[in-house]
Amino acid sequence: MAESAASLGQFDFAGDDHVVPFQVEALDVRGRAVQLGPLLDAILARHDYPEPVARLLAEAVVLTVLIGTSLKFDGKFTVQTRSDGPVDMLVADFATPENVRAYARFNAEALERAVAAGETEPEQLLGAGVLAFTIDQGRYSQPYQGIVPLDGRSLEEIAGVYFRQSEQIPTRVRLSAAELFDRDAAGKPRHRWRAGGLIAQFLPEAPERMRQPDLHGGDGDIVATGSIEDDAWAEARSLVETIDADELTDPQVGTERLLFRLFHERGVRVFEPQSVVDRCSCSRDRLKGVLKSLSADDIEAAQDNGEIAVTCEFCSTTYRFEAAEVSAEAE
Repeated sequence: MAESAASLGQFDFAGDDHVVPFQVEALDVRGRAVQLGPLLDAILARHDYPEPVARLLAEAVVLTVLIGTSLKFDGKFTVQTRSDGPVDMLVADFATPENVRAYARFNAEALERAVAAGETEPEQLLGAGVLAFTIDQGRYSQPYQGIVPLDGRSLEEIAGVYFRQSEQIPTRVRLSAAELFDRDAAGKPRHRWRAGGLIAQFLPEAPERMRQPDLHGGDGDIVATGSIEDDAWAEARSLVETIDADELTDPQVGTERLLFRLFHERGVRVFEPQSVVDRCSCSRDRLKGVLKSLSADDIEAAQDNGEIAVTCEFCSTTYRFEAAEVSAEAE
């Protein structure tokens, strides 16, 4: 037994808050998988969101991390919703090389009515609107934005449509979030959030193998009548769809074990994991610059007893300024 344990110990599992790239060569599939623990728990805890809102934002964070870490660029990748549901805005962004932040905006009364009516599925909480994916590589580049309608589907399904429309790549996305209630090392009750996700994409060397049927009502990877789906992708997609939501968040499963469960018959290769951290980009100097760009009337309206307080929506940090600091005349 000791010999076996030593052998297992030679493999360094990524653990929470690390994105694991993978490849299944036999199926021409590449992807990324992640389990978020302390990072997600910190983001959600500082806002104390109601459970349905926290769960929805957790899925958005996972999606942002999976896509953001796959892009070869320096800058920021943002996922944002705007809709007419009880949760009318979700924002999550990934800033290279590893920083993640997020927040949600919701109508408390509308959310209470939705919960009472049992309407807590992601598509019900979001309602109708748009989901935007934005890549911003800095002041000298033009941001790129892809927009997909929110029309009664889950974030998983909408993400698949985005990849199909923007990159023409067959893609399957899985997302899950969960609350854990257990005890810490001292035996005290503890509440934690976890989330996990996986993106699998079909990337064969022969481009013609990637052809897909035309979109029919934005149905993602559903194959239209009379079309032919590549056997390798059909197998990979079917395997990904067998994932239980609990497997994506279970700390006892882990990312590498999940990938082995899925693809062990075909062989799966994992690559160096990429860490992600809970870190906001706000700063006193940056906010001061924004305030100094305001008109004198706006500055006057914003102050209270000669002081202006600004709270970051992402990290909830409050910055306080004397009105004289941010007036147009201040140097």
